[in-house]
Amino acid sequence: NDDCFLPPHLSTYDHSKDLLLLPFHCDLFLIKVCLDVSHTLCFLQKLLEQLRSDPDGFGVKSEFLRLLQGGRTLVEFSSPNIAKKFHAEHLRSTIIGNFIANLKKALGKEVIRVNYLGAWGMQFGKLPVTVINNAMLFIDSVLREAVYVQVNREAERDESVRSAAAEFFRRLERREEQALALWRQFREITVDEYKRIYQRLGVDFDHYSGEAFHQSQTQSVLDELTTTGLLKTTEKGTAVVDLSGAGDMSSYATLVRSDGTSLYITRDVAAALDRKQRFGFDEMIYVTDKSQTGHFQQLFHILRAMGHQWAERCVHVAFGLVQGMSTRRGEVVFLEDVLEEARSRMLNNMRQSSKDMRVRRTPAVTVSPLVDSRSVSVLQHLLIRRVFKRVSGLMQMFLCVFSHLVSSAHRELPVKGSAAAVAQARLCLFSAVRSVLANGMRILGITLVEKM
Repeated sequence: NDDCFLPPHLSTYDHSKDLLLLPFHCDLFLIKVCLDVSHTLCFLQKLLEQLRSDPDGFGVKSEFLRLLQGGRTLVEFSSPNIAKKFHAEHLRSTIIGNFIANLKKALGKEVIRVNYLGAWGMQFGKLPVTVINNAMLFIDSVLREAVYVQVNREAERDESVRSAAAEFFRRLERREEQALALWRQFREITVDEYKRIYQRLGVDFDHYSGEAFHQSQTQSVLDELTTTGLLKTTEKGTAVVDLSGAGDMSSYATLVRSDGTSLYITRDVAAALDRKQRFGFDEMIYVTDKSQTGHFQQLFHILRAMGHQWAERCVHVAFGLVQGMSTRRGEVVFLEDVLEEARSRMLNNMRQSSKDMRVRRTPAVTVSPLVDSRSVSVLQHLLIRRVFKRVSGLMQMFLCVFSHLVSSAHRELPVKGSAAAVAQARLCLFSAVRSVLANGMRILGITLVEKM
């Protein structure tokens, strides 16, 4: 009976519908089960039945994971700067953030995907200095990129360029219509370009936001910080929040420059408060490179100091930097160039192979032929027993190892030329494998192909 598979502490679960639950608790128990042939056949039968009845839900619909369902997760990722061409360095945040959002959704969370566009500050202020009298820069992204590099080089040696950029930013902060109109033009064109690239990547967003959308809310944030005594004015005229914990200002965050303009963190505080009010999230995840780790530590500290306990459920997922890339110096690789090269190589590989990878399902399967060690090894990996015992980031590694195992099994477990019962059972096994790989690839954000 079904109870022969379960240790006592799992007896409360409806395990007949939840084979995926087994590996969360005991690897050794699975090995013991597989030593008994009769138990192995029963086990494999139920595993394949579950995969055949609900292939898309296998791996994510289980009694154990059901306990984790519910709640709303906001994921902020990608977040490039407007008026810039999409670079390869933006790809990591996009891919990792999309994976996290997909994983949360697969686990039953309501997911809100936010693209928080940058460039409301001194860096954006530099561009209009050169662009205002050159309409071509509004439609030519490559030319716009070249001008961005040029103006940054000029700003390094020309004080007048830096002053002009600072003045333009002050005009934006004062909400002057001419400056805002120019900013809106840049944003509209840039977002259209980004959406085209996101479509190629298979990535979508529920909400496009950005620093500029929250600039008008920064004053209320500053007023609240002042009222609560958290915001202090320094001798230099800047406004800061003490983060030391001892009140000695040994560690602090600057929220206002001496000229009265806001900083990135000021707008991030406003954005976090607005999101909580608007979306009512249960957790918020920021996906950026590790250079912003200190920034998010300051952000979460300020939110907690303001009395917002939900800041404990805000997380920064950091990843390594792409070495040697700098937009301001022009040392970047455009993502579209990378995508075109990858597309060209993949098409070339596909033309050289005419194999149809589609697997046709069979309505009824006898699993008794699948008692050989290779079949059992594949089926154990179908349970993903080690993935959840470690960290979720190993899903990529699991799929790679699993695909290599399947490739080996494909050679050692031939279908063609085998007895009918054996061939049928092996086809069912490979169909199950296909479903598990497909589910994992979807969560990773990889578009599936039917033919290679």
